[in-house]
Amino acid sequence: MARMQDFDRLVLPHLHAAVNLARWLVHDSQTAEDLVQDAFLRAFRYFDRLHSNDAKPWLLGIVRNTCFTWLEERRANPAPVELDPEMAESLPAPADGLGISPEAWVDKERLRQRVDEAITALAPLFREVVVLRELEDLSYAEIAKIVDIPIGTVMSRLSRARRELRKTLTDFRSTDCDG
Repeated sequence: MARMQDFDRLVLPHLHAAVNLARWLVHDSQTAEDLVQDAFLRAFRYFDRLHSNDAKPWLLGIVRNTCFTWLEERRANPAPVELDPEMAESLPAPADGLGISPEAWVDKERLRQRVDEAITALAPLFREVVVLRELEDLSYAEIAKIVDIPIGTVMSRLSRARRELRKTLTDFRSTDCDG
């Protein structure tokens, strides 16, 4: 019983981060939830291997590995995957009193969608470091632990991912100006 309570106390608070990472890696909410469920089962099975109270990097490493295993299996037998519309619903509706004009809200929504598209277009190895750093606010050391690479590699992947994002978003902006 104490093991279950410790698991709930240390691991369960990171469920949202786990689902968020899985969604970005596999592009499908239902699959992400299934993979996170598998990851949580693995985490519980190997809970005795957690040697600190900082379970987030440990758990996200399990989620990452579960997702990449699934992606590798899918690559062997590809099936069409549609982008999940739920991923595009992070901004509140303009009617809930944000205090901005409808035009400003539309511009903000358009930019958010383009950022989402740009992140989605990144290769998985770059996408994961961006999601872990920028969306989950993890340190380079935590990301290195999750991804099982040196901190320098985290930094170089993040730098390259940011460069690709900047180029993609600049291309979007120049397309807007042309059209």
